[in-house]
Amino acid sequence: MLGLRVWLLMAVTVMVAGSIHGKTRAAEGKTKKPRKNVLFITIDDLNNDLGCYGDGLVKSPNIDALAKKGVTFDKAYCQYPVCNPSRSSFMTGLYPDQTGVLSNKDNFRDKNPNVTTLPQLFREHGYFVARVGKIYHYGVPTQIGTSGEDDPASWDQVVNPRGIDREVHEKIHTLQEGKFGGTLSWLNIESDDLEHTDGIGATEAIKLMETHDPKKTGQPFFLAVGFYRPHTPYVAPSNYFEMYPRNAIEPVMEKPGDRDDIPEAALPDRPKQRELTKEQRQEIIQAYYASVTYMDAQVGRLLAALKRLDLEKNTIVVFVSDHGYHLGQHGLWQKSDLFEGSARVPLIITDPNGKSGGETTEAITELVDLYPTLADLCRLPKPKHLKGRSLAPILEDPSQPGKEAALTVTVSRGIRVKGPQGKRERVMGYSIRTPRYRYTEWGNGKNGRELYDYLSDPDEFTNLAEDPEHATTVEQMESLLKSAKKRAGATPVSENALNELGGRPQLEG
Repeated sequence: MLGLRVWLLMAVTVMVAGSIHGKTRAAEGKTKKPRKNVLFITIDDLNNDLGCYGDGLVKSPNIDALAKKGVTFDKAYCQYPVCNPSRSSFMTGLYPDQTGVLSNKDNFRDKNPNVTTLPQLFREHGYFVARVGKIYHYGVPTQIGTSGEDDPASWDQVVNPRGIDREVHEKIHTLQEGKFGGTLSWLNIESDDLEHTDGIGATEAIKLMETHDPKKTGQPFFLAVGFYRPHTPYVAPSNYFEMYPRNAIEPVMEKPGDRDDIPEAALPDRPKQRELTKEQRQEIIQAYYASVTYMDAQVGRLLAALKRLDLEKNTIVVFVSDHGYHLGQHGLWQKSDLFEGSARVPLIITDPNGKSGGETTEAITELVDLYPTLADLCRLPKPKHLKGRSLAPILEDPSQPGKEAALTVTVSRGIRVKGPQGKRERVMGYSIRTPRYRYTEWGNGKNGRELYDYLSDPDEFTNLAEDPEHATTVEQMESLLKSAKKRAGATPVSENALNELGGRPQLEG
């Protein structure tokens, strides 16, 4: 169909780096005690609407099956609810203030030129390390098929798949003409799974498992696979759309009065998104969920290949999204805010030697914890720069408590207009999540504060920050936030610098 199938399936760019060094390390790897492999699956813009997290509508059978073999983290939080800052954080083990990445146009190497990234650590210790698709930042969809804003020092080999979803932009429905990533955009297309970028990526990842099977090479692998869907544009084969009849979707509608007590800085509205009708919302959510289930099928192909190649028993699998995603909550869509829907992420880890398969933990977890966790599980020395805490003890005993609080930060897209010139201002927002509360400060509290009690108000409808009855709780949360900011290296950012972070580069990805 469309006359594109033949060449689209072959539209894959491959780059091999450091071949001589890689061969040397391969030989060294054979002399060491075999270590566990790592399959690191990163999803773009996936929220917790999955079967294993209790969603009754979304079909995610392969992710759910993975959860039955590992530990599901119910309260895992990203450190910045935008692609590049989040990925830079968990790939370096540093908080966003420490990476210097507070937008999609920054690069962590500018502030930390010699930092050892997570995959670099594995390269340095005898692993074959490869990337397929988006692990560091890509402007989606325009950079699909390229290396995007990659980090070449992290990889021995990279594969940049490009499929039919990248070739049909003229057919895509979008709220803003000519834009696809920073707005809502979607397309139902008669096509085969393997024609799409993620289908091609899964195929290439399986080839890498086959050619770099440690039973053949004597060298363990760290394989990072980044799937693009469900990032906008939500493009998926028609059969996945058919799984979600629109009349079965009950979209979230903004509650009257919901925004009355929310600071303006906390509401990053995007053009036209609050004007959507119920029918439009159903169509958009259908496309998002179709993309989720399509992605789930590709995850299933990876897991089936692990089993077929007899790699399950010695491979750690990490399944994680870079941040959460709104589908209408508080009148918001997509990401970049500091509410639960944007900060909370799905996270599943399976350890073949673990004792807690199929369990769920309520431990407060940060994505910055992934780096020290994988280093511990693979018996690699942890670099001194790491700021996270290993989750290995929680994988052994999911009932163990996690951190006291998880920190998430963002640059406000809420625009404040002040003065006769109508000056536009952006401010820093810092938020902590404890087992019961979320507390947020905008501009160190000068531009608003928020406190939500999830025990009595899971939908974050009532902001308690200025309620005298909760003054003691606010004081306690202020102290916790102060400690978290100190741990994360938070430093004042000038207003001019913050305003330079705005614009389209911040929206894409």
